[in-house]
Amino acid sequence: MKEILNKQAAINFDELIEVLRRLRAPDGCPWDREQTSESLVPYLLEETYEIIEAIEDGDIITLKEELGDLTLHILFQAELAREAGQFEIADSIKHISEKLIRRHPHVFDKQNGNQDSDLNMSWEKAKQKEKKRENLLDGVPKKLPALNRARRIQEKAANVGFDWKDIQPVWEKVEEELEELREVVAEKDPERIKDEMGDVLFSLVNLSRFLDISAEDALRMTISKFERRFAKVEKELKKRGKEFSDSNLEEMDEIWNEVKKNSI
Repeated sequence: MKEILNKQAAINFDELIEVLRRLRAPDGCPWDREQTSESLVPYLLEETYEIIEAIEDGDIITLKEELGDLTLHILFQAELAREAGQFEIADSIKHISEKLIRRHPHVFDKQNGNQDSDLNMSWEKAKQKEKKRENLLDGVPKKLPALNRARRIQEKAANVGFDWKDIQPVWEKVEEELEELREVVAEKDPERIKDEMGDVLFSLVNLSRFLDISAEDALRMTISKFERRFAKVEKELKKRGKEFSDSNLEEMDEIWNEVKKNSI
């Protein structure tokens, strides 16, 4: 059964590549023909976030569809590279297979592999060597959402031992950064306020990491919660024959607290 499934996946994979090449042909789709690696980036990001949303919603049907959409964009980028004579998708697949084997000697080469108990540290060392990076923190994409990038930077530092052993100093760091923010706010220095606000956010991401929570996911969840509650405030105001412009903060806050009490 496993072999049959693998063959079917290969058949479907090849079929998708052929469909894409047909769209890129001279008599294909004008939109697909004019795309470049750069022009496709916004769509690539959008599909990625739609996958994240499907996972968070537990929507398996949508996840199946969105994984297909993302696969298309991966193949589209590879097809553009093939047309330019740079590489093919098979090269990318071979590269990642070899890299996974190389970076997991404890799995694929048990006899000669380093059985380092700290696998994260071993992984980071392997990446540094392969990529010929001068600095440990190199390689975290600058285009990542800031909260996610902060988390990855912190993880990389932690993987080589630059980290607190328990959560107490992390709490203290958050409180220290908040106090420093209060001080510069009192001084009314915009640049220092921005700098200290960044420190507060960075320390909160670190706290989230110690609590094994994604700060990005937590913030998205809170934003969604705020949207739901705000919509209910708007609905209640309309029931009263009002708009936001007709209401004062006290009335809106009263409705908000009632909504909050009766919802998650």
